[in-house]
Amino acid sequence: MASSKRTAQFFESLEGQEIEQMLISMVKDDVFNTESSYSANENLYPDHVMSFVEKHKSYLLKHPSTDPMQYLANLRLITRRRVSA
Repeated sequence: MASSKRTAQFFESLEGQEIEQMLISMVKDDVFNTESSYSANENLYPDHVMSFVEKHKSYLLKHPSTDPMQYLANLRLITRRRVSA
């Protein structure tokens, strides 16, 4: 269920923890492309590397009207590695 008042404490809630665990399980699964991304924010990421999980948690916090389950479903489709025949 999407919350229009999602706050930084969202990932401390049961729903937020479930979403985070789903992101972590995607990282552990070789079926998905979950490489880290470049981040220009040197204060938060001194090595300029933002993990897949942190990137998508940040997105969900910045976009509170986004339905987290729909976002994850789309993310699974987008990041699924294609097997060439």
